[in-house]
Amino acid sequence: MKIAIAQLNPTIGDLPGNTQQILEAAQQAVAVGARLLLTPELSLCGYPPRDLLLNPSFVTAMGTTLQKLARDLPPNLAVLVGTVEENFKANITGGKSLFNSIALLEDGQVKQVFYKRLLPTYDVFDEQRYFEPGLQANYFTLDNIDIGVTICEDLWNDEEFWGKRSYTINPIADLAILGVDLIVNLSASPYTVGKHNFREVMLRHSAVRFQQPMIYANQVGGNDDLIFDGHSFAMNRQGEIVCRARGFDTDLVIVEFDEEQHDLQLNTVAPAYEFEDEEIWQALVLGVRDYARKCRFSKIVLGLSGGIDSSLVAAIAAAALGKENVLGVLMPSPYSSEHSISDALALGENLGIKTTLLAIKEPMQSFDQTLAELFAGTEFGIAEENLQSRIRGNLLMAIANKFGYLLVSTGNKSEMAVGYCTLYGDMNGGLAVIADVPKTRVYSLCHWLNRHGEIIPQNVLIKAPSAELKPGQVDQDSLPPYEILDDILQRLIHNHQSAAQIVTAGHEPVIVDRVIQMVARAEFKRRQAPPGLKITDRAFGTGWRMPIASNWVGVKNAYQAKTIPTPTLVCGDGKDANLQSK
Repeated sequence: MKIAIAQLNPTIGDLPGNTQQILEAAQQAVAVGARLLLTPELSLCGYPPRDLLLNPSFVTAMGTTLQKLARDLPPNLAVLVGTVEENFKANITGGKSLFNSIALLEDGQVKQVFYKRLLPTYDVFDEQRYFEPGLQANYFTLDNIDIGVTICEDLWNDEEFWGKRSYTINPIADLAILGVDLIVNLSASPYTVGKHNFREVMLRHSAVRFQQPMIYANQVGGNDDLIFDGHSFAMNRQGEIVCRARGFDTDLVIVEFDEEQHDLQLNTVAPAYEFEDEEIWQALVLGVRDYARKCRFSKIVLGLSGGIDSSLVAAIAAAALGKENVLGVLMPSPYSSEHSISDALALGENLGIKTTLLAIKEPMQSFDQTLAELFAGTEFGIAEENLQSRIRGNLLMAIANKFGYLLVSTGNKSEMAVGYCTLYGDMNGGLAVIADVPKTRVYSLCHWLNRHGEIIPQNVLIKAPSAELKPGQVDQDSLPPYEILDDILQRLIHNHQSAAQIVTAGHEPVIVDRVIQMVARAEFKRRQAPPGLKITDRAFGTGWRMPIASNWVGVKNAYQAKTIPTPTLVCGDGKDANLQSK
């Protein structure tokens, strides 16, 4: 039996468009002699549909669309489609009103419906908000082959692999007990760095443990802050990869089940990425391209400062939408260095994007004059410095509004973590492209980008990072060196280490305390930031659920030798990370 894996890129809520993708994949599958077509989790509506599922008319439309899709599919092809099914017992049992489901379509009908059994609630997931869990193992018989059906999280609870169970059942083990010939998993698994390798290792463990050939079909594409990497694959009973689809692109691949050997046969295996930076680059380009396309933008505008962050974002934007569709705006102030302009222009030339220059000296003077009476008797400080960023933000928003461009912001994760950014200034935008990319990784990506020749100007890579909001300013006036800062942030945000643990790892106590307090105090800024593309397992987005008004910073009881005062939350802002005022 030939089985086709359709690695689809759905748009959330676009039932006609998503249906057309499934129909086109079905035609391709029939053309190569496939008997079964697999599509990802919730392929009919796209994942994650979130609170669209609370709209009864949306659910009804999905049911109608599914029935029509069944009638329109080519004959002699069975198709597994991700959809939702109403829980008609909800009013009696008190459960949720929907099941996250896979429908088996064949011969113009919905033959069977299978329910997802494990419903995740961690990180970006909130499935128990909408769905009731399925209670029984799912399988069907096609041409005398028993095929077990699992949905995404159903795969992620092997107690031998994890050393524990997060749920009381293991759907893979249940199917193995039933003696199915093959297990398929239909997924919408969001991307994080290295996750596709981890999935293969995890699935290999289950395949070998239960002596089950397994096929994994994953969604691809960007939906809001989430990126789906695809990397669908199939594995034989020995845990060997026999088929792999491309990463970060739609694909349709074929794998064959040998009924005599009861195993999958070797077919096309797309190569894995050699470098993490290449993988991250592909993810970010896909995320920008899909966010723009699915939000109906065709052009991008961004501010070019001559710094490394805006340089990387400009390169990503050009790769995503085409160089002819990107406008870089230079907005020098009296404090801007000559190399800020020359480096930005050199970048624009290297990328082939359009650039324009709007000097902000006169708007700055106008703001100073307007505020002179109110600010009389005070010292020049952060408020005046941040006027520069806010003027730039206003200019960029005006351009975006006038011409219908998508404004992208250029702040990195290190800055977002500690609040080294200006509300209504450099944080303006519809998408924060590198908000989950630490500063040290920004440099790594730019060096990788330059591997075959200069794209990011060399001077951008070697000069000290600076916001240039006052004469001679550099980031390290306010922040620890980025190598130190990023390691502390990794330990704090990703590894959930305490202040004492981070100090034990070799960091200075005063610096650790200061960083922890900055992270806590910057929560109000992050809440007002545009959505940022997620590439790590702990991003400042859907899965980050911290309170704004909180008195816990995690340092009060870190050391017995001294008392760390609990800071008062200051709802100011600024491109300044010191602890006095922001």
